[in-house]
Amino acid sequence: MRNTKTVIASDEITSEGVTRRLPAGRYMVSVFGEVTSTNTLLKEQAAAGAPEGTVLIASAQSAGRGRMGRSFFSPEDTGLYMSLLLRPAGLSDVQLVTTAAAVAVSEAVEEETGILTGIKWVNDLYADGKKVCGILTEGTFCGGTLNWCVLGIGINVYPPKAGFPSALTEKAGALLTERIPGLRERLAAAILLRFSAYYDLLSEKPHLGAYRSRCFLMNRSVDVLLPEGGRRAVVAGIDDDFGLSVRYDDGSCAVLRSGEVSLDIKQTVPSEEERPVPGE
Repeated sequence: MRNTKTVIASDEITSEGVTRRLPAGRYMVSVFGEVTSTNTLLKEQAAAGAPEGTVLIASAQSAGRGRMGRSFFSPEDTGLYMSLLLRPAGLSDVQLVTTAAAVAVSEAVEEETGILTGIKWVNDLYADGKKVCGILTEGTFCGGTLNWCVLGIGINVYPPKAGFPSALTEKAGALLTERIPGLRERLAAAILLRFSAYYDLLSEKPHLGAYRSRCFLMNRSVDVLLPEGGRRAVVAGIDDDFGLSVRYDDGSCAVLRSGEVSLDIKQTVPSEEERPVPGE
């Protein structure tokens, strides 16, 4: 037991450990043990006037949330659960934030661990055929543009101590099986640094090429999940506004601006030929 406790403590997250890797004054980082949801707490702070750059990180979440009202499994001390408050001037498309975050996380994971991840449109990251990260962006609008938004990122860095719940074992995975000292602090800082570079030029969509190269859905059959039911389609590409271009089985085409697609998870393992080109 002593060895287990020592290993777990070696990758603890502290606000100081994250902040010292970031530009002075840009981010205000707070680290907690267990919270209900970092997004929920930060939305409350945003409504109360918290400044852009406020970051909340938790070791566990009792009520972690994903898109479409789903829960996000957030066990203690094995993941990175963080939320960032943004107050983007004149931005009307929240999907720009989500897609920039997906690229930033994918690049940061590769930088810090060497692990290649692929993006499943629009907000999930996969490695070895299983989901390892989800992204949730929530905000309020004023006059058609964002007043503020909270960017939530949840990453399964290590496997849960008791394993994933049975409903998730076929879908959810973790980046690593063995702990690396200081990894989660370095990963949190790397994500913020990479996201900042995209965020500062967000209207120019500097991450479009990287998003396309890291998306593993190209030319693959998917089920488009619609209110009236699923439709089978082949993914044709990502358009200039991050919409998913699909061709349905009946030959008709569409560009999805929202919603979700599903596919056989065995198709989500990127091959060496699909490895993204750095800098794209």
